[in-house]
Amino acid sequence: MDAVADMPGMHASLVTPFTPSGEVDAASLERLAVHCLANGVDGLVALGTTGEAAMLTPEERRTVLEVCGGIARESGVPLIVGAGTMGTADSIEQARERAAFADALLVVVPYYLRPSDEAVVEHFAAIGAAVDVPLLPYNIPYRTGKALSAETLLRILALDCVTGMKHCAGGIDHDTLAVLASNPGKAILCGDDAYIYPMLRLGAAGGIAACACLAPSAYAAMARGDGTDALKLHNALLPMADALFSEPAPAVLKACLAEVGLIDDPAVRAPLCAPRPESVAAAMAAFQAL
Repeated sequence: MDAVADMPGMHASLVTPFTPSGEVDAASLERLAVHCLANGVDGLVALGTTGEAAMLTPEERRTVLEVCGGIARESGVPLIVGAGTMGTADSIEQARERAAFADALLVVVPYYLRPSDEAVVEHFAAIGAAVDVPLLPYNIPYRTGKALSAETLLRILALDCVTGMKHCAGGIDHDTLAVLASNPGKAILCGDDAYIYPMLRLGAAGGIAACACLAPSAYAAMARGDGTDALKLHNALLPMADALFSEPAPAVLKACLAEVGLIDDPAVRAPLCAPRPESVAAAMAAFQAL
């Protein structure tokens, strides 16, 4: 666990490539992960939303974990693995199934049900008690429908089983400022790609970025840089991030990754669909302008 005690830096949230016939493309996944690490990212994230985990079969999820786990071990970097759903029992089951591959488990705040803040804290405590791998709670209220106060976020961070938090407020609100100002002693990783730079300046330890699949060296340099150079990278990366998220992710991102040869096929699974050509062209233009 020492390697991920703080988990600072930039972590690439990996897509799950598919072959033209629809299977998981392990070779493309390995090529993408190796490319991200060779270009400076500090860790990998598998089976997140970007990885279309909800649309994979159990066998496919295991393939993803075996590929990413092997690369992370060989490279000596942490692998964060997505786990968790709206129910505590099902989340514990997922956590137990994936813990052997993970240095930390990325566990989303229960969505749609909108449980009480106390119940959310208990949810994470129960999952943490069921596994020996630390948790990285994933706070993303604009998708879960459950907003948590700064006080509750700090209570979650204070749990012994929690090593940090992926925080995606969709902006920099007062609760975000309060959490960062409290200096909780655990890593706050920004998961909104466009806000990573300002969050770093406010005290975040790093970021989890889907866009880092396409531009890993730029995101890694931004996370490690100071002052003017980092700000220039942020300003250059912002149009690319906006373009990559102009349609439901990871459709545009996969199309760009296929265009530059990092994966073989851009396919996404239903209910996602192929992006419009103009969206891909805009993202590629922003990427090529870096």
